[in-house]
Amino acid sequence: MKQFWSKLADKQKPLLLFGCAVAIALVVTVLTYGWLKQSIGSQAQARETQPVVVAAVDIPWGTLITAGMVKTTPFLKESLAPGHFADPAQVVGRTIVQPVKTGEPIFETKLAPTTVAAGGVAALVTPKKRAMAVKVDKVVGVSGFIHPGNRVDVLVTISKAERANHPETKIVLENILVLATGTELEKTGRQEKPSQVDVITLEVTPEEGEKLALAATEGKLQLALRNFADNSSAETRGTTIPALFSRAATPPEKPAKQPATRKSAPAPSYTVETIRGSKVTETNFK
Repeated sequence: MKQFWSKLADKQKPLLLFGCAVAIALVVTVLTYGWLKQSIGSQAQARETQPVVVAAVDIPWGTLITAGMVKTTPFLKESLAPGHFADPAQVVGRTIVQPVKTGEPIFETKLAPTTVAAGGVAALVTPKKRAMAVKVDKVVGVSGFIHPGNRVDVLVTISKAERANHPETKIVLENILVLATGTELEKTGRQEKPSQVDVITLEVTPEEGEKLALAATEGKLQLALRNFADNSSAETRGTTIPALFSRAATPPEKPAKQPATRKSAPAPSYTVETIRGSKVTETNFK
């Protein structure tokens, strides 16, 4: 009988060990879950949120903000940058000077001064700079793909009477900001497609404005669209017609004439006639 109970105990040992392991795992899981829940709850309570004014729609630059263009959204207080607004009334009636996308916070740096009471190009011009409009056509406007916010180089071709025989093309202005194309500053939801405009407004310094006015009066303007990341300056000497064709192709060389070969004159021949009685024979010699 004793041996029977001993064998039964040996068989039950693995089950007892497995049961103890399961019980320990359950206890550890419950304790870990409680600790994590308490830790996450304390962190959530520690992170405070604050309402921030954001754009309810895409707002193009030069637009006067109305009540329907903005709303408030909670943001983590610790992640906010200075210059935000908590009340939509603080931004209504002010002018956007940089494009704002839907859901993007509106900061003081993206607004015109409070003294600007109307939108438009005047609100976009950088202090100490000027806005100048130039008349363009489809070709000058890079086939209609110049839009507000782009940067361009201005080329001029002078072909007046005094230069009728020697017209010249030169880059006169570089990296110039486009403020407006036509009468619209920006189109909400605009896709990248050509649009024909008659006037392009550029932001220039007073000195650049003088050059632009003279170039528009004395010659024909051409705009070259730049990459947004390209701020380099190109030093060029300009191009004239003689310089344009200075490397004209030279005519191909004619093959050298081969000396004519003279045909040798035929060798002279001689005929000797032999008479033998009534028989006459002739023999030719060369």
